[in-house]
Amino acid sequence: VRLHSHDVRYGSGSGQQSVTGVSAADDGNSYWRVRGRTAAVCQRGTPVRCGQAIRLTHLGTGRNLHSHRFASPLSGNQEVSAFGEAGEGDYLDDWTVVCSGTYWVRDSEVRFQHASTDVFLSVTGEQYGRPIHGQKEVHGMAASSQNNYWKVMEGIFMQPSEVFKAERYHAEL
Repeated sequence: VRLHSHDVRYGSGSGQQSVTGVSAADDGNSYWRVRGRTAAVCQRGTPVRCGQAIRLTHLGTGRNLHSHRFASPLSGNQEVSAFGEAGEGDYLDDWTVVCSGTYWVRDSEVRFQHASTDVFLSVTGEQYGRPIHGQKEVHGMAASSQNNYWKVMEGIFMQPSEVFKAERYHAEL
């Protein structure tokens, strides 16, 4: 399932832009940009550390992956939505990358834990009717499980900066 969003509002909860899960691999509404946490500068090409807080900004609408203490419409778990304008939102857009090792590795599975409420970004089996028929509910769950692993499927990957390469491979004499 791919993390998906488009400018459709929920019928309940916060009324913010929906975030869902879809199976289609060719849908342009499933592209997200990895950015630094709110009010932080993140240099392009800097690897993302496990345990680092980030924002995921939806390319199509410019809204950030967001969560807050609203119940999700189908499962009653914590709602996950898209919020803000032109990539600017608030501290509830911050997610911590949970992975093994030092850095988020391109082909590895990761979890995203909401920095303020500690829920994990999850997708289970609940499906919407109209206007987003067949799309799965994405929500926040308190416990880690097989339902909250995510993997990057495609995108533009930046090479690490020269400073990072020197830092990573530098050996003392």
